[in-house]
Amino acid sequence: MKPIPVLQLTRVHLPALRRHFLALPPDDLRLRFGRILSEAALLAYVDAIDFGRDAVFGVVDEDLELLGVAHLGVLGEAAEFGVSVLPGHRGRGIGSALFERCATYARTHGIARLFMHCLAENQSIMRIARRAGMDVVLQAGEAEGQLELSPSDPATVVGQWMSDRLALFDYALKSQWVAARRMTEAVADAAGIRKRAD
Repeated sequence: MKPIPVLQLTRVHLPALRRHFLALPPDDLRLRFGRILSEAALLAYVDAIDFGRDAVFGVVDEDLELLGVAHLGVLGEAAEFGVSVLPGHRGRGIGSALFERCATYARTHGIARLFMHCLAENQSIMRIARRAGMDVVLQAGEAEGQLELSPSDPATVVGQWMSDRLALFDYALKSQWVAARRMTEAVADAAGIRKRAD
């Protein structure tokens, strides 16, 4: 299986983040946040992300839309992992790629422990967590998972650097493709308008 490029997101990606969360069906929102959020609450959540403290990662498609998003909420030497993948794109390893990228980021930034909290029925996130070696405890309809991280080493730092370069290169190529397609469509539209005017 070829690697899935995972891009670290910034405030520049806020519009794409808003579209991603608004595209999630109500049940997915309930599984992701523990309850269904209104559109206003979702937009407030996205706008409140502290990109200086936390880390946010995404997997984009050919139109630069976010298929999957992971939010790593940093709390000192621990960080909470949250993830969402759009319907129709699950089962392709996107969630696992986002988890691995978050774990690498945490290790290289001195974070000793990853944890996650979800509803017990969220089998997808629990599968990802268990596959990564997280201890998952179920209690009263909820699940808690923890993973102690080993300190980073030179291989981890180089691996993160290479992953970042791959993701940036992938994003640049897709951006050029989107720009070229839009230009072609604009030229075709302009030519169609001229023909109609003639």
